[in-house]
Amino acid sequence: MPEMIAEWLNQNEIFTATTLLHYWGGLVTTVQLVFLSLLLGLILAVPLAILRTVKNPFVSGPIWFYTYLFRGTPLLIQLYVIYYGIAQIEGIQDTFWWEIFRAAFYPALLAFTLNTAAYTTEILRGAIVATPQGEIEAAKAYGMSWLMRIRRIVLPSAARRAVQAYANEVIFMLHASAIASVVTIVDLTGAARDIYSRFYAPFDAFIAVALIYMVLTFALVYGFKRLEHRLLRHLRPVGG
Repeated sequence: MPEMIAEWLNQNEIFTATTLLHYWGGLVTTVQLVFLSLLLGLILAVPLAILRTVKNPFVSGPIWFYTYLFRGTPLLIQLYVIYYGIAQIEGIQDTFWWEIFRAAFYPALLAFTLNTAAYTTEILRGAIVATPQGEIEAAKAYGMSWLMRIRRIVLPSAARRAVQAYANEVIFMLHASAIASVVTIVDLTGAARDIYSRFYAPFDAFIAVALIYMVLTFALVYGFKRLEHRLLRHLRPVGG
């Protein structure tokens, strides 16, 4: 199979050094966009998930509305609203924020971050709620404060339960990042579109990108399998 792919690449005239560098640039942009949005989204989701479990509706209510809004609308629409909406904010073009958000990368990063944070918040909330009551009662018996219980008992336990669902969210964000090209970002899909428009070879251009996405997805699946194996090693039988 690898030999067939290599032969196909060698015989295809669109895969020159210039086009391969263009693909590489798109790959770097995609990885940066996905990695930063996932990192920022996770940092935002952890405290939101904890507050989402609070019984006070004035605390959990606004977080519920935020997650419902971003999970209930398409990511493409969110990207359009943020990308085109920021320019409509009165006075923003006279501030330093305009120097940041006039580039398409940062509105896309903001849209992806808010979207993945909403999904991750609900993933973590479900894992937190599923924490066995016995573990919490045992922590209380040891005299742990609420913050210490969250840090040492609830979050580590929830992370082990949430890893499978979060792996799916990471893969979803990788695939969803392909829409970044609609706001002029030259990611992997944008690079394929440029090459297609130059050589009029849509099949070759987009098949190459599909192969790259498959490799990235395989790497993520393998990485999360290893992480899950490590986090759940205490559940395996001794000697298994």
